Amino acid sequence: MFELTTATIYNRPMSFQFRGCTLDQPLLLPPSLQEWLPDGHLARFIADVTEQLDLSAIYAGYGRKDGRGQLGYHPLLLTRLVLYGYCVGVVSSRAMERKTHDDVGFRYLAADQHPDHDTIANFRKQHLKALSGLFLQALQLCRKAGLVKLGHVALDGSKIQANASKHKAMSYGRMGEAEEKLQAEVEELLRQAEAADAAKDAQYGKGRRGDELPEELVRRESRLKKIQEAKAELEAEARQEAEKKRAEAEAKLAARRQQEEQTGQKARGRQPQAPDPDKSQPAANAQRNFTDPESRIMPDGAHKGSFVQGYNAQIAVDSQAQIIVACDLTEETNDKQQLAPVLEQVEQNLGLKPEAASADTGYWSEAQVSDERLRGIDLFVATSKQKHGEADEAAEQQAVSGDQQSPLAAMKQKLKSEAGRSIYKMRKAIVEPVFGQIKEWRRFRRFSLRGKDQAKAEWQLICLTHNLLKLFRFGRSWQTA
Repeated sequence: MFELTTATIYNRPMSFQFRGCTLDQPLLLPPSLQEWLPDGHLARFIADVTEQLDLSAIYAGYGRKDGRGQLGYHPLLLTRLVLYGYCVGVVSSRAMERKTHDDVGFRYLAADQHPDHDTIANFRKQHLKALSGLFLQALQLCRKAGLVKLGHVALDGSKIQANASKHKAMSYGRMGEAEEKLQAEVEELLRQAEAADAAKDAQYGKGRRGDELPEELVRRESRLKKIQEAKAELEAEARQEAEKKRAEAEAKLAARRQQEEQTGQKARGRQPQAPDPDKSQPAANAQRNFTDPESRIMPDGAHKGSFVQGYNAQIAVDSQAQIIVACDLTEETNDKQQLAPVLEQVEQNLGLKPEAASADTGYWSEAQVSDERLRGIDLFVATSKQKHGEADEAAEQQAVSGDQQSPLAAMKQKLKSEAGRSIYKMRKAIVEPVFGQIKEWRRFRRFSLRGKDQAKAEWQLICLTHNLLKLFRFGRSWQTA
């Protein structure tokens, strides 16, 4: 009797004509790498643009020139893989290794080679500073292509999760309690270990090996050590902060005495108090993360009422084509001290100050907007959160009282003007979509590397690849001299 099988169904003669689909044919891809991708593919762009970049800082990391040893993967190949990976949201070295097998773009850039994930990870780690340093070179290419005008630069910050869990953090007050508890547990375990050793000596003889050190003791001693180290770091920070405050207080006291000598009258107001660094203690709620001690618990702006263990990523974006012209990373939970440093970096990167700069209320600080480094920049910084069309009563009262010279009153009046409103309302459209593109389209929401310096270099790598993507979409005019 005829048995109907899958093979007879799908392999029976049919009147339709199809292309062959044999999986064991000798060649699945064209023999030339150039035939693997269409002309306008991003991988082709990365291959071309890396030819324009100066990679001497990367090549300098390779010491041996005698030709001995096993041949290594070319630094240009690995640079292309890392940049392309960050462009398309693939930052894991293991994922990059897999992509060299099953993604044609990665396979094209790897020249049909397959470096293992350890090679990719070690390359990124060893040359991270040099890779992040390519940010300036890419920025100059964007400028050459006409994508940077420095007419209006908008600033913003966003919290990005560190490579650490917020559940691995502990407050200073809790550390004291945990230290006492663990110390007692360790002492009890040591007492039990000594008793066990005595029993083993009696059984096996003095000096003979018995059981291994109890696992509970190793675990508790390790945790106790971490807590003690974290406590010491918090206490050192508290002493440094106290020394800073003491220096400030002593400077104020000196100025106060000088004023009293000049006027012959006792200065009004409370006399500044200089704290004693030796007696300073961290606040009970001061926290330290055991996985990445330099990261901080920060309010998550995207989810009201929630917190993230991370860093505060800063960018300044040019209005012409949303090119990032400056980027930084800080462990500060707010943006109040970032306005002048970020705009100063714009000038350092491009040799010019922007004509105008805008920032939201998180950046407002009279000291910052009055900073000498920002002289010549037309600033538009919100002084408070305000609903659309809502009158600013405080500004009105200050204007009536004639207090127009203070930076706060002047900025409020400036933002109320038609020109001020017109410029400031563009801030959201300039800078906020950039964070959206990075977090949503490229899925970068968490750093792969630990420590502020490492995370900062990775953030520069993210900003570098953002600019490369803008350059790619703009076209090939960047190649013109």
